Amino acid sequence: MSIFKGSGVAIITPFADGKVNKKSLGTLLERQIEQGTDAVIICGTTGEASTMSDEEHLDTIKFTAEKVNGRIPVIAGVGSNDTAHAIYLSKEANKIGVDGLLSVTPYYNKATQKGLLNHFWSIADSVNIPVILYNVPSRTGVNLLPNTIAELSKHPNIKGIKEASGSITQVAEISRVTPNDFYLYSGNDDMIVPLLSLGGSGVISVVANIAPKDTHDMVMKYLNGDTKGACELQLRMKPLIDALFVEVNPIPVKTAVRLLGLDGGDLRAPLCEMEEKNLEILKDEMHKYGLI
Repeated sequence: MSIFKGSGVAIITPFADGKVNKKSLGTLLERQIEQGTDAVIICGTTGEASTMSDEEHLDTIKFTAEKVNGRIPVIAGVGSNDTAHAIYLSKEANKIGVDGLLSVTPYYNKATQKGLLNHFWSIADSVNIPVILYNVPSRTGVNLLPNTIAELSKHPNIKGIKEASGSITQVAEISRVTPNDFYLYSGNDDMIVPLLSLGGSGVISVVANIAPKDTHDMVMKYLNGDTKGACELQLRMKPLIDALFVEVNPIPVKTAVRLLGLDGGDLRAPLCEMEEKNLEILKDEMHKYGLI
């Protein structure tokens, strides 16, 4: 079975005074559940996990699992460029009781396909919950290739992939070479409907932080046969999505959450506040979309 079908929010982490603001995070989680989000992905790229200590990282996962309390699946980001470290985080998240893990390709090291195969196989061997691979070459410097994904899909705990290469050709090939019970999630908000058309199950989304209902509805319309309605939502949302990536994620989306009047919290260095000209682009698209 899939961990989820629909829209999984790659939720931001609100920081205040150098710590995770759990009260604000709780408010954001409740809002997502109320507006129909199908899963929460905590401590991913959008959650700035790369700046967290292990203690803080795992504590945030634990808080989220307890707050959500089984209402929707909680998937923990546990990636690392050190296989031993990734295994440690995966085991600890497994003990906490999350529903699944999201594990990014090792960054900076630039492993070979054989190295990637060994890395993910070792992680999956260490846990007894589903693992979603995460391929995002623009950030990691390495591309997890379709044939490697097909081999990894043979592991009983490796259940899917968040595919963010931006290549629809690669998406098609992954769908072709993996089994029907291997679940494909879009890692690009501007490619949700195209990926669904090739057999995808949903999205792990940035834009869902500010438009959770529409992101959920887009996926569900498609899965329920309303392809025209899904396409209309995708195209209507595209300028807003583009504005959320006018600077590196999660700078614009955390800013956008604040513009909604919610507590998105601080950005952690080396991330910094938006350039004024880009902030105006974001405000303009949010206004056009009817969010502010």
